[in-house]
Amino acid sequence: MKKMSLLLYSILFQNLTITTAFAATKEDTDLMTVTVTGEAKSTKELTSTVHVVTDTELKRLKPAHPSEVLNRQAGVHINTVGGEGHMTAIRQPISTDAAYLFLEDGLPTRPSGLFNHNALYEVNVPQAQRIEIIKGPGSALYGSESIGGVINTITPKSPGQFELGLNPEIGSDGWKRLLVSAGNRLTATTTGRVDFNMTDSQGYRDEAEYSREAVNVRLDSIFTNGLTSKTLLAISKVEQSGVDSLESERYQTQSRFNRFHNDVGRRDVTALRFSNEFTFELDSSNRFTFIPFFRDNQMDLMPSWMLTYDPNDRQYKFQSYGFIAKFRQKLSNSVEWVTGVDVDFTPSTYRETRLSPVIEDGIYTSTAPTGRVNYDFNADQLALSPYIHGEWQVQPQLRLTAGLRYNYFNVDYQDNLDTSVVQSQAGADRFTHFRPASQTRSFDSLSPKLGLVYALNDGQSVYSTYRHSFRAPAINTLFRSGSSTNTDELDPVKTNSFEIGTRGGAAGLNYDIALYHMVIKDDIVSIIDQDSLDLKDSNAGQTEHQGLEITLAKRLHPEWSVSLATSYSNQQYEDFVALTGRPAVAINFAGNDVPRAPKTLASASVRYEPLTWFGSVFELEWNHVGEYFTDETNTQTYSGHTTAQLLASYPLTPSLEIYGRINNLTDKVYSAYTSNQVGDPDLAYRPGNPRSFFFGVQYNL
Repeated sequence: MKKMSLLLYSILFQNLTITTAFAATKEDTDLMTVTVTGEAKSTKELTSTVHVVTDTELKRLKPAHPSEVLNRQAGVHINTVGGEGHMTAIRQPISTDAAYLFLEDGLPTRPSGLFNHNALYEVNVPQAQRIEIIKGPGSALYGSESIGGVINTITPKSPGQFELGLNPEIGSDGWKRLLVSAGNRLTATTTGRVDFNMTDSQGYRDEAEYSREAVNVRLDSIFTNGLTSKTLLAISKVEQSGVDSLESERYQTQSRFNRFHNDVGRRDVTALRFSNEFTFELDSSNRFTFIPFFRDNQMDLMPSWMLTYDPNDRQYKFQSYGFIAKFRQKLSNSVEWVTGVDVDFTPSTYRETRLSPVIEDGIYTSTAPTGRVNYDFNADQLALSPYIHGEWQVQPQLRLTAGLRYNYFNVDYQDNLDTSVVQSQAGADRFTHFRPASQTRSFDSLSPKLGLVYALNDGQSVYSTYRHSFRAPAINTLFRSGSSTNTDELDPVKTNSFEIGTRGGAAGLNYDIALYHMVIKDDIVSIIDQDSLDLKDSNAGQTEHQGLEITLAKRLHPEWSVSLATSYSNQQYEDFVALTGRPAVAINFAGNDVPRAPKTLASASVRYEPLTWFGSVFELEWNHVGEYFTDETNTQTYSGHTTAQLLASYPLTPSLEIYGRINNLTDKVYSAYTSNQVGDPDLAYRPGNPRSFFFGVQYNL
């Protein structure tokens, strides 16, 4: 491992030496980002890896799924597991772990402790203005769950005059989508816009319907005395049918087969977010920002992965009340600092009832309630997070950054079930649903951040950063204990991340290269108490994650351009326990690779923009997911896959465009997620989408 790290460091620094020999010119890699500090910053000033999906790229790709834009970034993989459902892998394995922070206009879409790995379907991605991705832990402005990365979706600003956009689209497997955007000046001081997203699909697998209705309303106001306001209302309603994993033979020959029919395994989500961002420019050096916000989220979920051993129906509900207050001051042309506090109070409820599934010829056709309530609890969480972030331009070429964030969480948990409700039962209808006693839990964490960036010349720079981050235990991990004991004693997972990189442009080639090393400590693992033989969850795991990420882009000709985004990672257990067998036996997999962590990820594209058909675009893209182990024993692997996509668009008039795209051009049979339980030799495959066709019209007035 250490030899590999030294080799990668050598390669990176050799690259730095070579690139400085070119007569560099300023390239379009000098983009403006807002995610790191909440204000516009040039990428040349950043001490971490940040990728930007621009408005131009979003309009060109018109993604049906967030993966279609995010997977073009080096080291980023978003899979598809039905509808807009997904798992994420950014410097982490493909998993449902709470290792990512999803933002909309800089505001977390969900509070800490209530992470949802599908949360990007709560954001209107195809109608966004831009998307910014911080890889690795975020700056001091961001707290729990920003371990693998931060994804910030930024809404478009309201126009100063009337605008109208219509984008109907049809596609394979009953795909229908209508995007509508409208905006105008409302008063002398206020402009507004509305974006609608109405999507419906039958899904390529049996009984896999998906629908989405989303609306974003935004108001932008400019008042006197330096006061501006941005009001944002976002509402999404998602209905998604359950889909299951397939064994090898069906995966190869009947990938459309789905055991779950008639909404068995369904997921229904309603997410509402409201915020009002007030910005007051005291003068050219001092700015105060205050953002009160409100969230209201409800999800009815029948976990499809539990239907075979613990069938249940769940209702999640939470409301959030809070604010973000931030003050930025420029002490001089070379020194500035940002200080602020995030306050988030989130009352939540969770109710789970046991089901009895009806199975006919291997098909789950329906479910019936058994009358048993497994869990019924309230958990009210208060989060207080003050922070400070500073930047110092030591020399014209050298910029230093430092930050410190303190996070405090207090959770008031109340079990609403009577003590007479049994927690376990033996026999054919066995279950184990341990419930912690009502209590109050609190925990805190201090996260330092350090970084520097050095400009080699006007177009190239190198940077280095250290960032500590953490992940607060999820509410359900703490209090929905299942068969584990002592879950209410868990503490936050901690991360130390180191990164060096270089970015810029030379000889017409834009590049971004990063090398990272991350250690995750106090990860939550399951162990068996040798005295009581009870299954317990404990902060005893440690993993190591390191890798190299490379992004290259070059325009070969006025009509031709190419790009490549690729990464190599090595993710290993330093100390980690998994369970196998019945009765279960604890085994430490120290030294093994973390499962479901692809060694390589890559995206490459060739784009042709003929001058004779000005405004038209033809693009061929390849996406690659490398080999990975499927469980902790490292005895079985998924070989990986490569798929191709083709996109074409042609403007009929300045305001009317037609376009089409073909996903999975070669109709490759591949798995979006492959796994097995420790001790089970049979692999489970989530088949990816087959070849799919889409056609649409874009009209702008």
